Amino acid sequence: MRLSRYFLPVLKENPAEAQIVSHRLMLRAGMIKQAQAGIYSWLPLGYKVLRNVEAIVHQEQQRAGHIPLLMPTLQSADLWRESGRYDAYGEEMLRITDRQGRDMLYGPTNEELITDIFRSHVSSYKDLPLTLYHIQWKFRDEIRPRFGVMRGREFLMKDGYNFDVDYEAAMRAYDRHMVSYLRTYERMGLKAIPMRADSGPIGGEDTHEFLVLADTGESEVFYDAAITDLTLGDRAVDYDDAAQLRSICEEWTTPYARTDETHDESLFDAIPEDRRKSSRGIEVGQIFYFGTKYSDPLNAAVQTADGGKVPVHMGSHGIGVSRLLGAIIEASHDDKGIIWPEGVTPFHCGIVNLRQGDEAADAECNRIYAALVAAGLEPLYDDTNERAGGKFATMDLIGLPWRITVGPRGLKNGVVELTSRRTGESEELSPEAAVQKVAEIYAPHLAAAAIL
Repeated sequence: MRLSRYFLPVLKENPAEAQIVSHRLMLRAGMIKQAQAGIYSWLPLGYKVLRNVEAIVHQEQQRAGHIPLLMPTLQSADLWRESGRYDAYGEEMLRITDRQGRDMLYGPTNEELITDIFRSHVSSYKDLPLTLYHIQWKFRDEIRPRFGVMRGREFLMKDGYNFDVDYEAAMRAYDRHMVSYLRTYERMGLKAIPMRADSGPIGGEDTHEFLVLADTGESEVFYDAAITDLTLGDRAVDYDDAAQLRSICEEWTTPYARTDETHDESLFDAIPEDRRKSSRGIEVGQIFYFGTKYSDPLNAAVQTADGGKVPVHMGSHGIGVSRLLGAIIEASHDDKGIIWPEGVTPFHCGIVNLRQGDEAADAECNRIYAALVAAGLEPLYDDTNERAGGKFATMDLIGLPWRITVGPRGLKNGVVELTSRRTGESEELSPEAAVQKVAEIYAPHLAAAAIL
């Protein structure tokens, strides 16, 4: 992609309406534009990152054995009346009526709809366990939307729903989701801590929220600092190995970590003082087990091996896909702009031509661009006639992790400059070596994207 042909409406000044860093930088970097309160158009750069985040979520869900589908944004009110939630959900639900006078709603969540799909097609324990999920736009009529995509009214969400024959099987699904979420967030360059949480209007007893520590987080959190040292890294995970999954979950849930709703001061005080930490956190996902809360009223049951019939045990598991972009920026930025982790960056590498129109510089930029593409990468080539300082400022603002700078002076010595956005460190390399180094940096990320 050449910048001269791209739509990147960056802003030089900070927007007055933006109260937090992620909102400000997403507007300045030309990622989003507000359509109305809490509702945004996703401009090309923002849309690319959104799709990269969504792709990682899909990959890790399918790696865990979960099956994608797609449910509609509009749902029948009758299903929600059947479950008893239509009136109980509150004013955040957008209720509408079609031209036939039928009550409908713009889905804030999908427990009823997925249970209806299940009960229509599954009747035997032999078809279990089963986890279905989708990634779909949702709407919750927030009374005071704010902070950009962090607390909007329309948002992109991953919902996963497990169906199991009993509690033990459902808790294996719970563990499977927790581990898959840990992998998902790590691939995005995030340290997301699973914390014992309150279930809210979804319902259920066993639940953890995944929170990213940030000063702008809406939740107050309390945790044992030891949990921040944990990482899955490149360890192999066998999602059919229940014992391995339980061990990983215990590793992450044994250290104290709770939101303010479930905070227990007596348990917290038992932690060594130097490890007792409190902070703010941004919620980026949550997993629930709620048993037969929906299968009972909606009559979603299966026949058992002995010929009996039991309601299925269910869980609901969500990731805030669009919210994640704000969380990543809150956790990874500096005073110049965004710093994208390699796993989600909109472009893998920026190419800056210091002397556009110089025959040698133009030719070398084109060669580097082609070599990066041949390596399976997507570069952004700034081929505009903007001055060098402006080009660097734009690259820093939009946050590409790596930048290759090409100029006539360096080319006379056979070198270009490779710069890390995160550290600011630069090194002079031959064009071939610069391309090779960038390709090696991204090789693990490209490998992780492969579905088993």
